[in-house]
Amino acid sequence: MMPGVRFGDPSVDPAVPSALRDHFCDRFSDSIEQRIGHAYDGTPLRSGRPLGVLRPASVEDVVRLVGLASDLGFSIVPRGAGTGLSGGSIPDPRSVVLVMSGWNRILEIDEENLCAWVQPGVVTADLHRAVEARGLFYPPDPGSMNVCTIGGNVAENSGGLRGLKYGVTKDYVLGLEAVLATGEVYRGGGKSVKDVAGYNLVDLLVGSEGTLGVITRVLVRLVPRPETSATLLALYPSVAVAARTVTAILSARIVPATLEFLDRTTLRCVEAYARLGLPGDAGALLLIEVDGRAAVVAEDAARIEAICSASGATHVIRAADEVEALRLKTARRAAFASLARLSPTTILEDATVPRSALPEMVAAVERIAAKHDLVIGNFGHAGDGNLHPTCCIDGRDPDQVARAHRAFEEIFRTALDLGGTITGEHGVGLSKKAYLPDAIGAGGMRWTRALKRALDPAGILNPGKIFDPDPSDHRERAPFAEETVPACERGFS
Repeated sequence: MMPGVRFGDPSVDPAVPSALRDHFCDRFSDSIEQRIGHAYDGTPLRSGRPLGVLRPASVEDVVRLVGLASDLGFSIVPRGAGTGLSGGSIPDPRSVVLVMSGWNRILEIDEENLCAWVQPGVVTADLHRAVEARGLFYPPDPGSMNVCTIGGNVAENSGGLRGLKYGVTKDYVLGLEAVLATGEVYRGGGKSVKDVAGYNLVDLLVGSEGTLGVITRVLVRLVPRPETSATLLALYPSVAVAARTVTAILSARIVPATLEFLDRTTLRCVEAYARLGLPGDAGALLLIEVDGRAAVVAEDAARIEAICSASGATHVIRAADEVEALRLKTARRAAFASLARLSPTTILEDATVPRSALPEMVAAVERIAAKHDLVIGNFGHAGDGNLHPTCCIDGRDPDQVARAHRAFEEIFRTALDLGGTITGEHGVGLSKKAYLPDAIGAGGMRWTRALKRALDPAGILNPGKIFDPDPSDHRERAPFAEETVPACERGFS
């Protein structure tokens, strides 16, 4: 089976959709349009159409749905904007998709305590604009920030271009409200700067990919908006030379807000797509942004320009104003869209290694692409070692799909061998669960399963994601039959 193929639905007790319509009226739909429209995310993975789609009107609706799932034996797949890149919100034919994107209100911006209460369906870029209008700043900025939602960001612990300096989503979650699989409404954290009362259950839910609870409210931390910023773009003859610049900048004790890279393949695709005037013979690109107090930004930008030139950059461009800065940033923001134009199927990954291993990892990706005769563009967050090798294939060609699968398996193994991890920000979902035991070990898997059993004893919340159910434990539901996720697609996102 190839990406995009739909699988037949197994027999489903007709009493389930009927009960859902009785309880939720027009908030529940099992129309073919809704079921098809919510059967995918940002990956090529598919596993069949869900039972139906629910758009809850209240927390009570979510609690009621959880109770029905336990009683009637279906599962629940929480979903935001569906932009995930690990298959985390892909439903199976025995699940109801719980769509939270309509919960899109910013409930409070507390300027005194530097925080904001938001609903999970708030689009990340909308939160950026709202708080920046008050002189505040919410740093996490995933590549899909104009579409993705805060609830999805929290569920996946999303990162972004500003992660080097500011961290990732978990660093900005002060508290949350979630409906657990038991039907209980958990409220944890708060506006206190310090709170070490009991286990940190808030952090446990962040990054749990919808498997431990349905997020219904989030309290995010804000910081003062930087006074100004400076954006630079540097071009290099090779990724290896660019990587040396990354080391030199950080060794100079400068921590940019953004330190991104594009390899030759991605660079050429971006130029063909966006027509930015980038030279066709460049082997790599670094996008660098510093922010903060005006005097410090001016000094850091000048030092970075000098470091780039001394490290082998062929061109260094510094944006003269915000308009030009946005144009330079387009080179990075357009990377995935540019590569996607090369072929019918685009597989975007996010292997991560320590910064010191970045040159070796980049070289390994190039070798692996050549070995398997594949086009793999590479870009990502050079400052924190988070790479996005992106494979461009025709998903209708079984040979290309098989070669891509083997290539990514080698990429993940290489990342682990270099002291890295299989995912830095996309999550495990369906796509990388085969590699999780190697990443966290037998003990890690044992305690991961124990946590799932404790918080979701019936296995109703997003089952089959992150890890497969333990066959010896009948309490865990196993909705993803072997044939629903083709072997050639496992490991993709």
